[in-house]
Amino acid sequence: MRFLHPELLWLLGLFPLLALWRGRQGAAPAVIFSSISLAAEVAGPKRARQGSLLLILRLATLFVLIVGLARPQLGDSVTEIEASGIDILLAVDVSGSMEAMDFTLGGKPANRLEVVKKVVDEFIAQRPNDRIGLLAFARRPYLVSPLTLDHDWLRKRLESLRIGMVEDGTAIGSAIGSGTNRLRSQKAKSRILILLTDGMNTAGRIPPLVAAEAAETMKIKVYTIGAGTRGEAPIPVTNAFGRRQIVRMPVNIDEKTLSAVAERTGAIYFRATDTDSLNKVYSEIDKMETTTRTIKKFENYRELFPVFVFTALTLLGIDLLRSRRRLP
Repeated sequence: MRFLHPELLWLLGLFPLLALWRGRQGAAPAVIFSSISLAAEVAGPKRARQGSLLLILRLATLFVLIVGLARPQLGDSVTEIEASGIDILLAVDVSGSMEAMDFTLGGKPANRLEVVKKVVDEFIAQRPNDRIGLLAFARRPYLVSPLTLDHDWLRKRLESLRIGMVEDGTAIGSAIGSGTNRLRSQKAKSRILILLTDGMNTAGRIPPLVAAEAAETMKIKVYTIGAGTRGEAPIPVTNAFGRRQIVRMPVNIDEKTLSAVAERTGAIYFRATDTDSLNKVYSEIDKMETTTRTIKKFENYRELFPVFVFTALTLLGIDLLRSRRRLP
């Protein structure tokens, strides 16, 4: 609901002043007499109440009339946003090494996957008009969500990612091949695969560069991200007594292959060694892959002015009848 002339509603501020003024005038008369002798015959509490009722009726009439003059309108407003024409498939490594605690969340140590989920969630929120899908991979790729504009559902699926949901290993080539297969049949202006991993290709039957050639043929860009510190990273492990402890283990990321994959498909390879740099990576990709968005807005409003005017006239008619009726 809206008001076409909302400035007239300021007149409602006069009601407290009217009430104050009327209070100083005394109780409102129910009837007016030309002679005091006549008033004595009909005096009584019932007649005094009649005067109060008439005052309330007139104030109500004035209130409804002011609201009516402000032109209240009831209707619907529908906004349609056309899809951008960019299809994005997010491939996230969920192998055991993603449990390394070399990133932070809220100033506290956090494993790589938890930070990636948070950063990717923010990336999705920034692109409401793109069809986005989610692919998890370790020893094999696993489609978590197909390409969709239902980003609320997509973000719930993102939250469900867990280390160990797929057999351990790192099948980078298979992930690129699966992502390419998911994107190739889509009729979009731009098709993008964003692959994040923290290791080397150790599983799968498809070499990463072979998969990159297929993506290039399909005109699919493959942005690659190497996540994790250089050298060693703290990783939680279970010792012989069944207790969890943090040990430092060497980190190996095949940056050469990841860079070659991105370059082959006309994209870029990024390295993210901490939470801030990972945020910057996805922000940079967001800036590079943009398109014009078309917005259409439809409005349909129904005038309520006649309803309020009719109500005001009805109240006014009742007021006139009650103030002019004959006494018994």
